[in-house]
Amino acid sequence: MAAVYRTELTPLSFLERSALVYPRKVAIVDGDRRITYDRMAGQTTRMANAMAASGVGPGDRVAFLCTNIPEMLMAHFAPALLGAVLVAVNTRLSPQEIRYILDHSGAKLLVGETHLLAGLAGIAERLTTVSEVVGIDRAGDRAGFPVTPFDEFMARGSDRQLPWEVDDEERTISINYTSGTTGRPKGVMYTHRGAYLNALGEIIHSRHSPDSVYLWTLPMFHCNGWCTTWGVTAIGGTHVCPPRVDPAEIWSLIDSEKVTHFNAAPTVLISLANAPEAHPFPRPVTITTAGAPPSPTIIEVMESLGAEIVHMYGLTETYGPHTVCELQPGVPEMPVEDRARFLARQGVSFIIADPTRVVDEQMQDVPQDATALGEVVMRGNNVMKGYFDNPERTDEAFGGGYFHSGDIAVWHPDGYVDLRDRSKDIIISGGENISTIEVEKTIASHPAVLECAVIAVPHEHWGERPKAFVVRKAGRTASPEELIDHVRERIAAFKAPDEVEMVDSLPKTSTGKIQKFVLRDREWAGRERRIN
Repeated sequence: MAAVYRTELTPLSFLERSALVYPRKVAIVDGDRRITYDRMAGQTTRMANAMAASGVGPGDRVAFLCTNIPEMLMAHFAPALLGAVLVAVNTRLSPQEIRYILDHSGAKLLVGETHLLAGLAGIAERLTTVSEVVGIDRAGDRAGFPVTPFDEFMARGSDRQLPWEVDDEERTISINYTSGTTGRPKGVMYTHRGAYLNALGEIIHSRHSPDSVYLWTLPMFHCNGWCTTWGVTAIGGTHVCPPRVDPAEIWSLIDSEKVTHFNAAPTVLISLANAPEAHPFPRPVTITTAGAPPSPTIIEVMESLGAEIVHMYGLTETYGPHTVCELQPGVPEMPVEDRARFLARQGVSFIIADPTRVVDEQMQDVPQDATALGEVVMRGNNVMKGYFDNPERTDEAFGGGYFHSGDIAVWHPDGYVDLRDRSKDIIISGGENISTIEVEKTIASHPAVLECAVIAVPHEHWGERPKAFVVRKAGRTASPEELIDHVRERIAAFKAPDEVEMVDSLPKTSTGKIQKFVLRDREWAGRERRIN
């Protein structure tokens, strides 16, 4: 019997194919700069050879501290060509947080934009594993300490061809660090196989095609851009790399570059919808939203502008999105408010993943009655390999053979998952569970509200009660009492916040998630709260 040859799955094959099939097609738009697919593959190969000349080999970690520039996109392929591992660092972390990630990952090489490296001037000499820092200067900035200019670094490379393949698809391709809001950040390991399959899932569920023009409003350092770095490349689409995420700039690029797709957290959608430049989309635009549950209100607003909303859900540990709110027959014909409520669900697993479950503490499925609460657990090809150098936390995360998300949800009769809260965010008031997400969605439906956050605050009698922090739309007014009444008229009165505080802004992560722990820490200072 003849031997059967099996090709190991790797995203490297995506760039190889697109360079062969679409060599003269524009792969990357960077202002006035246009980079074709054959040029992208050539530059990626040279970058990999430059890394090799700098001492990088199989298994070594290479860190990038960059915004959504072309070099950051190529970095999703270059280290992997050597069997090395990409560590894409959150650009908005503090110097000490970045130092921890570089040291913990054992990064051998650090490549960054000089204006971002400047923030590391005080700690650069104390990095324990980085042997060289390479600076990309795009605006005449200085790092403040000795760095190798990127052009000089690239000159070490050559056009020597490297195989667009990997010897083991379970080899780690990247390490993405969690936000670390409850302790030290954890390094989430992605494999070539998982990245390959989740990228295909993105193509399918975000409905990409070779005609896709994808606008990078999502940071590439966040879950490797939800694997869209690899996915759009695989399908031969065009990556549009804006210098910054500014609503006016985004609306301008949507028009000038004929954008067809972008990904954005709900807070980004809120800023776009309320920008002075907002207008109906000139062509069909598919917007994938995830990172936090979107309110039906923002879904309705974006759809009114002509967008097609695809709602996904996942975590860093699941390569970004793991579930999608798949449309069902009849949903497009629903009244707009009903359709928006349906689209706000987190939905069902990606086509490349195992079914998502909602379970109780004994790992038994909760009833699919849209009422019983349980924890969302996942399993499949797009669940992490584990936490880097942290086997104890890895074992803890996979109790019962599933990854435990820490997210609390209900299960609808149709099998769709619908988040109610993070386990630590559920408000337990007098023995009753109150979903902060439900209260937030209700507040957000008020026409004067731009965005809001609800947390538990201490209460002498009930133990804890909801408090809302609200940012109003420009030129709109609403009193705290009006917003509380608005909630009481729409959901159970006991779920309404006792207090509403008007604020100018809400604390957020670099990817647009509201940092409730910042608000909670302030309200609970000096008091102990039981976290479930």
